[in-house]
Amino acid sequence: MTARISEQQRQGMPGAIWAIGFVSMLMDISSEMIHALLPIYMMTVLGTSALAVGFIEGIAEATAAITKVFSGALSDWLGKRKFLAVLGYGLAALTKPVFPLAASLEWLIAARFVDRVGKGIRGAPRDALVADIAPPHLRGASFGLRQSLDTVGAFTGPLLAIGLMWLTANHFQAVFWVATLPAFLAVVVLVIAVKEPKRPEGMRDVRMPLQYSEIARLGSGYGRVLAVATVFTLARFSEAFLVLRAQPDGLALMLIPAVLVVMNIAYALSAYPVGALSDRVDRVTVLLAGILLLIAADVVLALLPGVDGLMIGTVLWGLHMGFTQGSFAALIADTAPPELRGTAFGVFNLVTGLALLLASIVAGLLWDRIGPQGTFLAGAAFALVALLGLMAMQSRERTDS
Repeated sequence: MTARISEQQRQGMPGAIWAIGFVSMLMDISSEMIHALLPIYMMTVLGTSALAVGFIEGIAEATAAITKVFSGALSDWLGKRKFLAVLGYGLAALTKPVFPLAASLEWLIAARFVDRVGKGIRGAPRDALVADIAPPHLRGASFGLRQSLDTVGAFTGPLLAIGLMWLTANHFQAVFWVATLPAFLAVVVLVIAVKEPKRPEGMRDVRMPLQYSEIARLGSGYGRVLAVATVFTLARFSEAFLVLRAQPDGLALMLIPAVLVVMNIAYALSAYPVGALSDRVDRVTVLLAGILLLIAADVVLALLPGVDGLMIGTVLWGLHMGFTQGSFAALIADTAPPELRGTAFGVFNLVTGLALLLASIVAGLLWDRIGPQGTFLAGAAFALVALLGLMAMQSRERTDS
C-alpha cells in the first residue's frame, strides 16, 4: 500500500487535464471574441434595443444553468462523461458560423440559445471528467489549471476582438469568422487528446440520478459546501458592476473594458498555484482566504475613490476568484460520491447560477437607490456571512474527525 501511494505521489499532472484546460481556453477565446462585440453589433448593425439585448442574455444564461443539472445527471446515468462534453462543445462550435451569416435578430437569438445549451450540456460532465481523471493528490491543482486556462481565454478573446476590429476597420463579420477557428479546434483537441478513464469495478450504477433518494446520497458534507457556496455567490454579483464602477472615475471610455482584462489576468495567474496549494493544505483554509480577499475588494471599491481604488479593488476581486472557484469545484469532487459527481456539479451550477442572478438584481437595485458604495458594502456583508458559515463548517469537520 505504501509503495502504491508513493508512486501516485510521484505522478505529474495528467495530459488529459492539460488538454481539457486548452479546450476550455480555445472555446472561451472564440466565445469572448463574439460576445465582446455582439451587444454593439446587435444595436448598431441590426437596430436591436438595449432591452432586447438584456432579455436575450438573461434567457441564454438561464438556459445554460438549467441544462447543466440534466446533463450532469445524464452523465451519471450513462456512466460516460466525454460523449456529453464533446456534444456540448460541438454544439457551441456549430453555432459560431451563424453569427457572421445571420441577417436578422431571430438567427442570432437561435444561435445564442443553442450556444448556451451547448455550454449547459458540457459544463457538469466536463467538471466530473476532470474529477475522474485527476489523481486525488492533484485534484485542486487540476481544477485550478483548467480554471486558469479558461480565464486566459476570457481576456485573450476580447483583446483579439479589439485588435481585429482595428485591423479590419470595424468589420464585425470578419472578426466573427476568425472566432470560428478556435471553437472547432477545441472540439478536435477534446476528441483526440482526452481519453475517458474506465469506470472502476464495483461502482454502483445510478438509474434515476435526480430522484430524492439519489440526491440524498450526496451527503451532508456536500450539502454544507453547497450552502456556503450559495451564500458566497450572493456576495459576488456580476463583474458588470466593476465596469459600472469605472464610469465616474475619469477612465477613458475606450479603456473601461480594461477593467475586466485586469480582473481576469489576476484570476488566471492565481487559479493554478492556489489550486496546487489547496492540495497541500486544508481547502477550507484556502476558501477562507478567498472570502477575505472578496471582503477587502468590496471595501476598497466602496471607500477608496478614483482609478487607484478601482484598480486595487479589481485586482483583489480577480484574486478572490482564483482562490475560490477551483477550490469550490475540488470540494464538490471531494464530498460527492464518484458515481454522482455529474449530478453534484449540475446541482451546484444551477443553485449558484440562480444565486448569482439574484445577487446581480439586488446589486442593481442598491446601485440605483443608494449608489456604488451601498452595493459593494452589501457584498462585503454577505461575504462576511459566508465567512462565518465556512468557519462553522471547518469547526464541524474537525469535530467529526
